Amino acid sequence: MRTSVAIELYADFACPYCFLADCVLKQATAGRDVNINRMPFELRPYPAPTLRPEGEFVQNAWRNSVAPLAGQLGVEVRLPHVSPLPYTRLAFEGLEFAKDHGKGAEYFSRVMRGMWQEREDIGDPAVLTRLAAEAGLPGDAFQLALETRQYRDRLDKLLQHAYQEMAITGVPVFVIGKRMLTGMQSRETLISAIKQAAPHDVGS
Repeated sequence: MRTSVAIELYADFACPYCFLADCVLKQATAGRDVNINRMPFELRPYPAPTLRPEGEFVQNAWRNSVAPLAGQLGVEVRLPHVSPLPYTRLAFEGLEFAKDHGKGAEYFSRVMRGMWQEREDIGDPAVLTRLAAEAGLPGDAFQLALETRQYRDRLDKLLQHAYQEMAITGVPVFVIGKRMLTGMQSRETLISAIKQAAPHDVGS
């Protein structure tokens, strides 16, 4: 009997490394029997100020780290125009809606691409609703869920789980089986971890 390997990716939509980490994860899991759950993590929750793309910190990180890494991976990235960067809480409430409708992976990918390739303002509920619809979700129901804060309490619990129980302080973080990998990982490292999680059941 084949065993599906459980994988969690803790990520923030406002983190370019998380976008790249998800791209690598997709490569590493292609054709494998895995169950991936994208988990929320806010690097700078309100009211902490978010970063400004034109600021020295972001500019240096982009030039010296993000852009070269994206180039190595063959992934297009573009520095957002929105300044300061948007808060991601509503986007994560939308992710929980998407999970309930069987479109968590599609929504996560669409919002990440909107943020880091198309320079969308993912803090804008109207933008999120359009991206959700493009990911195959019912736009009207999605918009209502954001307006009524339907998933606020669930998100609070998930964030507290990440901060307190998992003791995560930065993202991306991969949890593969019982193993936690912090920071960017190579495709080969992820594949190795997947094999170790179910060495007799997961294809090579």
